[in-house]
Amino acid sequence: MATRSFTFGGYGTSVATIDDVAELALRLPDVTESERHGNRTWYVARKAFAWERPFSKADLRRFGEQTPPEGPILAVRVEDLGEKEAVLAAHPEAFFTISHFDGYSAVLIQLRKVSAPALREAITDGWLACAPPALASQFLNP
Repeated sequence: MATRSFTFGGYGTSVATIDDVAELALRLPDVTESERHGNRTWYVARKAFAWERPFSKADLRRFGEQTPPEGPILAVRVEDLGEKEAVLAAHPEAFFTISHFDGYSAVLIQLRKVSAPALREAITDGWLACAPPALASQFLNP
């Protein structure tokens, strides 16, 4: 599978933005962008695979005395809970979870800290986790 190179902001900046997420997500087949709960969300086959995820008041209370990761924050689906643990272990500097996501196959990404390759891989993997099998197969085996 050939992938085009990607740099944040298209100008080699070092910090990812939600617009960078949109650019990466919309490169994938059959992706639509919409708004859910007031936040940008990307779908394949009517399944959300990536979405902007600011912290709710309840999330902030759960952090207690800890400082929450700075936004913007992106949530991305993963294949299953085993994959979630693997992704969290592989990218502890930018990927994390919160108690609201316990038992749910998705990770959170601090866009200020993620590398371009890790973000591209996470969005692609999220898409693969939600895409219909035939579409995923066609994407992986052109």
